[in-house]
Amino acid sequence: MPVITDEQQINELLTRSVDRIYPTKNELKKLLLSGKRLVIYVGIDPTADYVHLGHSTNYLLLERFHKLGHRIIVLVGDFTAMIGDPSDKSSARKQLTREEVVKNLASFKKQIGKILDFEDRNNPIEFKFNSGWLADMTFEDVAMLASNFTVQQMIERDTFQKRLADNKPLYVHEFFYPIMQGYDSVSMNVDIEVGGTDQTFNMLAGRTLLKRYKDKEKIVITTTLFENPETGEKLMSKSLGTGIALNEKPFEMFAGVMRLPDNSIVQAYIDCTRMSLGEINATKRRLNSGENPRDVKLELAHEIVRMYHTLEDANKARDKWLETVSSNKIADDVPVVELSSNNPMLVDLAVTLDPTMSRSQARQLIEAGGMRLDGKKVSGDDQASLKQGSVVQLGKKRVYKISLKIVSRSSKEFVA
Repeated sequence: MPVITDEQQINELLTRSVDRIYPTKNELKKLLLSGKRLVIYVGIDPTADYVHLGHSTNYLLLERFHKLGHRIIVLVGDFTAMIGDPSDKSSARKQLTREEVVKNLASFKKQIGKILDFEDRNNPIEFKFNSGWLADMTFEDVAMLASNFTVQQMIERDTFQKRLADNKPLYVHEFFYPIMQGYDSVSMNVDIEVGGTDQTFNMLAGRTLLKRYKDKEKIVITTTLFENPETGEKLMSKSLGTGIALNEKPFEMFAGVMRLPDNSIVQAYIDCTRMSLGEINATKRRLNSGENPRDVKLELAHEIVRMYHTLEDANKARDKWLETVSSNKIADDVPVVELSSNNPMLVDLAVTLDPTMSRSQARQLIEAGGMRLDGKKVSGDDQASLKQGSVVQLGKKRVYKISLKIVSRSSKEFVA
């Protein structure tokens, strides 16, 4: 398959959802314009059984490389997942068993296949597992590999420094994660690695090893993380009920997009859709001119559902959302919870509604904007202001209707 060197497509590829390119953007542009077929990969650890919209940024970038004719590898870190990636973690990550890894892998390819064309026979996309080379390494091999790095280099990581400062455990095996991920680049002899900014340290380790073992330069592309531009909080978090999985049902996916903050709309179009930058800029101008963000977000939700399902699914999800959510209708099967107070503390209310949550989990959920009262986000250590029939939402799927046994006098007057 011939490599396409169209400069306009290359310019978009070099800027869209790209945070930084190592060593430089110009060096990568020269390579892309040269017509050389490059080997590009992204690695994923099966630490969960889903892929969410935050992950889709990398696969959409790989899709753009693939359409230019380059060779794409999706590498599953089935071996490294059993070590645990310390990136962006304030404590050691749980090490997965082989059985957990296999279970989580079951639907990965199908979900990623909603973006990447694994059926393309002219330019096949490869799906590899790093246990293929890491599992066969001897202790001598590992010792020689580790000799390429110093302890000082390893503890330069921000997350390691924070743990040391907080007197939290830092385990020796965590040093091996970037070394093993780095060796993936050597084993596959790649030209480019793509990953989020939280993977920079690991990807640069691969750049070091490829240079030393094969005297070859590796380009590293870090992609933007899908975050709230004001708070810096990640907008895709499954544990907080804000992650939107690629295998989500149409309506749940649509509703999840509608819950994103208004200030993230443009970035969501850039990072999570195939719409052209020209179309996105037109959307940005509409928002700047004062158009209702809700209407623009409706179009965004429709586009994302259409990408992962069908146009008919997207239309039905939009109609259902407009009918039930936008018009404040509540489904008949929403559980009704009877309370004796109309102004409990928010954390107390969350734990009462969902007893499986701890107080710290409830507080974290509220701080992340995952709690809503009558359709509006609540935050901080405030008291709730409930009335008969109030609707409280915790995360994405837990919705409760409030029945008050005792209503204060002021509340009665307000309702009346």
